[in-house]
Parts: sequence; structure tokens; C-alpha cells
Amino acid sequence: MSALPVLVEVLRAPERVRSLDAGGWDLLLRQAGHGDLVATLGLLLEDAGLAEAVPAAAREHFAWAWVLLERHRRALRFEVDRIGHALDGLALPLLLLKGSAYVMAGLPPAAGRMFSDVDILVPKERLAEVEAALLMHGWAGTHQDAYDQRYYREWMHELPPMEHIRRGNTIDVHHAILPETARVRPDPALLRAAALPIPGRPGLHTLAPHDMLLHSATHLFSEGEWHHGLRDLLDLHRLLLHFGAAPGFWDGLVARAVQLQLARPLFYALRYCGRLLGTPVPAEVLADAAAAGRPTAPLLALMDALFLRALLPPHPSCADRLSPLALGALYLRGNWLRMPPLMLARHLFHKAVLSPRTQDEPAQAI
Repeated sequence: MSALPVLVEVLRAPERVRSLDAGGWDLLLRQAGHGDLVATLGLLLEDAGLAEAVPAAAREHFAWAWVLLERHRRALRFEVDRIGHALDGLALPLLLLKGSAYVMAGLPPAAGRMFSDVDILVPKERLAEVEAALLMHGWAGTHQDAYDQRYYREWMHELPPMEHIRRGNTIDVHHAILPETARVRPDPALLRAAALPIPGRPGLHTLAPHDMLLHSATHLFSEGEWHHGLRDLLDLHRLLLHFGAAPGFWDGLVARAVQLQLARPLFYALRYCGRLLGTPVPAEVLADAAAAGRPTAPLLALMDALFLRALLPPHPSCADRLSPLALGALYLRGNWLRMPPLMLARHLFHKAVLSPRTQDEPAQAI
């Protein structure tokens, strides 16, 4: 592998900052800023006992990021409380996903993590009740275009995003972790059945450790947008370190991935966490994951060329002449994994040609 970007080097070995000059610090902060990792980087260095190695200008940069982070935390806790209140009469556990789950459960990926919405998982047959309850408490649907409504409600794994009319915060209500039209569809009932309550947070639940890791891996390696690729890979790295220290975690991980049809995302997660962030994984788990989810050699060589570019910080210093091609190919792949070919062709045509034309049409007078 060619030399890693300075941000990746520091995430692997925080002591690396001791050798940075002013130019190195400037590049480090720029890469972190483009990857939404400034607060995360500052907390990492502080936890590693490297505060004295941080220049004054960088300390000020981190301090402002932490102010924003604390405001984000307060807003999230309030929003989760309001969502719980809205759904209180439905006798459903409030099952949090991704960033909100990390924060409310106090998991390592929460350190420095900021995100734009709250994701929850509910049974598909209860979607109408959940949507009605949220509407009654001030959340309104977005994406009102008729095509977008059909896209979400018939084909996707979630309702159209809902935004609170006063606070502007967004909630994504999922009934599965992959679209209805995807090539693989993990049974969401298995995820809900294994979910665990968050200690000290009555009514709040998260996915079980195996499922949380697999969902994070699936979200990253099934997507077409990669501006948060490194941040999401760092989430996986921290989940593996945290859960991997618990007795028995590694024993059933690959079997659970196979049961949920997620062996391929698990293989990618373990491979690229190891290659980019140095994540320690038992050799037998790597072998089992490869046996269950490794693609063919030509395909793996192609995915290495794509992922090892897309998972770097989205900063010009981390790109080469093939990076735009890699990102474009992964965008098409993400859509390809979501839909069968004919539906995908219709969808891309509609979004590229028909949707812009509809948006440009003048509004009709009432």
C-alpha cells in the first residue's frame, strides 16, 4: 500500500502528531475537517495523553469543535426524549440505530461523532401508527413529490424522512436495514428480537453487538455516497475494539452474518479496518469471514482499488487521478445493490431528467 494520508496515520497511531510541523498540522486539520472528524481527532489526542503536543492554534480549533459537539449532544438527548414521548402510547421499544444509538448507549464511536438525523427501527406492520403519532407531535413528511413518495413507501426500507416543524430536526423511520428491492434482505424481525435495552435509559434499545456491527458494515459497504467513508470505517474499528474485548463476541460473529445474509459486508469491514486502521481481529475469525464472504479474486482486486480510495479522507491531498472514477463506480454500485436493473434504469432516468424538470416548473396559482 502506498503511504497513508496523515489523518489515517494519526488515527492508527496518535503519537504520530509529535513529528508534525506546522504544515503537517495544517494538512491534518484540513483532512479531518473534510471528513467531519475534527472533534473526534481532538478527543482521540486528549485521551491518548497528547494534549501538550497540540499547537495552540489546533487546540483552539478543537475547542470550537467541542462546543458544537456538546450542543449537538444536548439537542440529540432532547430529540430522543421527544420521540419517545410521541411513541409512548404504541407499546413499542424505541430502537435506535447508528449515531443516535452510539451516543445514547455511550459507545466508543460516539466520541466526537456528529450526525444529521435520528434513525429508529420499527416493525413494518406498525409504520402507519408510528407515522401518525409523529405527525401528531410536530414531525412532517418531506419528499412530497409523488415519485419520491412511491420510491420510499414501496421500494425502500424507510418512510420518507420526517422533519420537526419547529426544531428542524429529522427522524428516519426504518422498518428494515436494506431496501425491499435489494439483492439481500436481512430479516428485521431477527434484529428486533435480539435488541437490548440501554442501561439507565428506560424505553430505549439498541441492536445487539453482532447486529450493530453488521448494520454499520452494511450501511457503509452498500452505500453510494462516500463523503463519510473514513468516519464510518472508524465507527467499525471502535465497535470491533469495544465488543471484541467482551468474552464470546468473536465466536458467533460470522455465523450471525451468514444468518442475516451479511457475510460480504462483514468481510469488507474486517479487511479494510485492518488495512487502513490496523484493527486487530483473531486470525480464525478472518479466515471464517473470508470463507463465508470473500468475493472472487478478480472482483476483490477491483473492490480494493475502489474502497481503498473511497475510504480515505475526502480531501484533494488524498486523491489521485483514479479517485473520481472510483467514487463514480461506487455510486453506481450502491444503486445497483438497491434495485434490479430495469427499476434502476427507470429510477436514474427519473432523477436525472424528470425530477429536475418538475422542480423547474412554475408553481400553479391557487
